Amino acid sequence: MPITIADVAARAGVSKTTVSRVLNGKGEVHLRTADRVRAVINDLGYVPSARAVGLARGRTRVVGMLVPALTWPWMGEVLQGAADVVEAAGYGMLLFTCTHGDESMRRFASQVSAKSFDGLLVVEPEGTLDYITELHRRGLPVILIDDRGHQPGFPSVRTTNEAGARAAATHLLALGRRRPLVVTGLRRFGCTRERLAGFAGAYAEAGLAIDPDRVVEGDFTFECGRAAVRRLLADGVPFDAVFAHNDLSAAGALQALRDAGRRVPQDVAVVGFDDLPLAGHTHPPLSSVRQPLREMGTAAARLLIAHLAGTPLPEGPTVIPTGFTTRDSTGVT
Repeated sequence: MPITIADVAARAGVSKTTVSRVLNGKGEVHLRTADRVRAVINDLGYVPSARAVGLARGRTRVVGMLVPALTWPWMGEVLQGAADVVEAAGYGMLLFTCTHGDESMRRFASQVSAKSFDGLLVVEPEGTLDYITELHRRGLPVILIDDRGHQPGFPSVRTTNEAGARAAATHLLALGRRRPLVVTGLRRFGCTRERLAGFAGAYAEAGLAIDPDRVVEGDFTFECGRAAVRRLLADGVPFDAVFAHNDLSAAGALQALRDAGRRVPQDVAVVGFDDLPLAGHTHPPLSSVRQPLREMGTAAARLLIAHLAGTPLPEGPTVIPTGFTTRDSTGVT
């Protein structure tokens, strides 16, 4: 049978409260009594629950992380960046998803009420920002990863969506591509609006307007990229490039072009956004705007761990710039 705090108290002839005070270094305990309790602990091989000790000290040494789902193509990179920092700091991590909607959030809220973690990293599940903001207002340290243009009232880590899309446009313009098809993400997301603005802005500066007929709203899936290309081809709308707002929809566009006998990049150049490992394995390999996904997870976790050690949180967002990776889907300028 495992040794309990009650066993230690009985052997030492003291109360469980006294044993707890010795373990946590709180409260006044006579030196001889404390030494006797420690000797019994050693003799019995008692190992206190890390969670119980943490709660007694007012800290759990656990970080919570709330994300929409683990199926998002880039979520693993963000999680790994955060987990590396959290584990290196000697903290544990509790991971929560919202795959079951309100039921998932009720379970998460119960863990918040139980004070199961010291701080929270969040990739915002849709519709939860007000609740997360309220948690921050009540005193829970919160860092938002990928704010999607929401500008929350608490610290966040984000990337340069508009500048990344502008880099994609500049690349395509340098290749002489003047009639791009743009497969966006969901318009209600700030990142979608930023990417569209950056891309259209670069073309406008070159004296070229993006034709509304060549802007198709998607949902970041493979199928939306494939359907957008098929639709424009069926409608006879000419285009010489595709800029998709993520790599998965760009892969769908590549598939539709291949099915239609269009050559990439000779007939149509294709650019994605994220630069996931997938981008290097499409046919042909995909040029893509690189989101610093792992770096964003790392930066958010470092901010939170530093704050838990006493460093004030920054007032504004932490911004990590995008990059651009050229592969065979656009060729080389």
